[in-house]
Amino acid sequence: MTAPAGPEAANPTRAGAAGVVLVALVACQFVMVLDTSVMNVSMVEVAKDLGADITGIQTAITLYTLVMASFMLTGGKLGQILGRKRAFIIGCVVYGAGSLTTALSQNLAMLLVGWSLLEGLGAALILPAIVALVASNFTQDKRPRAYGMLAAAAAVAVTAGPLIGGVFTTYLSWRWVFLGEVVALLGVLVVARRIADTPPTPGTRLDLGGTVASAAALGLFVFGLLRSSAWGFLHPKPGAPEWFGLSPSFWLMVAGGIVGRLFFIWEGRVIERGKEPLLDPMLLENIELRAGLLAFFFQFLLQFGLFYLISLFLLVALGLSPIGAGLQLMAFSVTLLAAALGVPKRFPDVSPRRVVRLGFAAFVVGLVTLIMALNVGSGPDVVTWPLLIAGLGAGMLASQLGSVTVSSVPDDRAGEVGGLQNTATNLGSSIATALTGAVLISALTTSFLTGIQENPDVPEPTVASAEVELEAGVPFLSDRDLTIAMDEAGVPPAAAASIIAVNTAARVRALQGALGVLLLIAVVALFTSGKVPAHQPGRRPPPA
Repeated sequence: MTAPAGPEAANPTRAGAAGVVLVALVACQFVMVLDTSVMNVSMVEVAKDLGADITGIQTAITLYTLVMASFMLTGGKLGQILGRKRAFIIGCVVYGAGSLTTALSQNLAMLLVGWSLLEGLGAALILPAIVALVASNFTQDKRPRAYGMLAAAAAVAVTAGPLIGGVFTTYLSWRWVFLGEVVALLGVLVVARRIADTPPTPGTRLDLGGTVASAAALGLFVFGLLRSSAWGFLHPKPGAPEWFGLSPSFWLMVAGGIVGRLFFIWEGRVIERGKEPLLDPMLLENIELRAGLLAFFFQFLLQFGLFYLISLFLLVALGLSPIGAGLQLMAFSVTLLAAALGVPKRFPDVSPRRVVRLGFAAFVVGLVTLIMALNVGSGPDVVTWPLLIAGLGAGMLASQLGSVTVSSVPDDRAGEVGGLQNTATNLGSSIATALTGAVLISALTTSFLTGIQENPDVPEPTVASAEVELEAGVPFLSDRDLTIAMDEAGVPPAAAASIIAVNTAARVRALQGALGVLLLIAVVALFTSGKVPAHQPGRRPPPA
């Protein structure tokens, strides 16, 4: 099923204002992603300013992701009830209030209210509305470029976050980033009057039971994922809580899956009673929509997993500053922007399926290139070509997937699709960090402990002590931090030098192992993209 042409076709004035509307939506998308990236870089300074510890700031980051993911489906439905434009405006106001509260925070409690709660709720309203507003402001032939711009804005925000956060933290204050977001959102609100809207669906009410069930299912699953690095994925780490012999993360994810199943049963019964569900399960029987959502999931899993591993390599293994790491990561954005904008412009009739497959193939080539090039003596330039290649793949995906998912349903369902799309991307990015982090630490632990056991320069007592103290996993440490820790422990200089060499080699092998897992996922994504439509929306040949 394809959506009817949007208002741009019938309203030349609206078509002339489309560029301004797109800039506003892109700016909003950029802001939504930027502050998480900035916060990750600025944690130490934020904690110092607020009199908190790093654990408190990490909790704020976790809760922001949790709130946003839990209410994404609800935010999409509220757009249908209130109207997408109104939901978008309300979301901007709530998010702006959260950014202002964050900028003025005097303690951790204010940060939790401003950033974790208000910004999380605002994002849950804004992100699905953006997806729907593109559908109501652009005809089908213009949507690939518009959705490509939105995806590019998100990726640029991720790669530019360390650079922007590093500059502001070093020379001004992290607070100015959030004040800048307030100014940007005020500008978006000024332009919002020019955005075309689809009217709210008459008589639609919010399914409260579905809202609670979906929030609980997504919240439990995502929280379990986010805490798996601290608690362990299946078996509890030493010192971590234990539920019936297993990690709480495992049980939380299982509970999330069970509640998710109950959610779909509930929605089926809501439909049987003739009422409006939060999410119509029949939507997920749409093959093209399902294929687009799966591709989105894989894209964000690969993209965020790659960012996570390369950031660790640049910041920890090589000791670059956040500004230096940000400059290296910008290579990804260069080719992403070129592909996201260039493919729809130069090849408007190209097969979405072919572009998506080429996109995942580019991820495969980029990952293979990085795995082969990475070695103990590698400098920061080793990531440049892999990032350029992977960025090209991400740009190809960005140029098609948004249009594929939204155009698979009528325009009046675009808000629901926006909620599903952002849920898929949130799950992909959350799983990326948890999965690559777990593989990285597991590989690092095995390689490091094996290395010191086989090294004759490391005394037996030191090996035995390391095996006991590092039972929970070897942390991904820089040579400098490891040297300081060994000095404090009184490790002899000769043994310390050997341990440093072992750790350096183990870091590289661990990174290669984690990148190898991403490579396998990229291959799976390549071979599961066969249900993506072969023709652009509105350009399909008539049946024979």
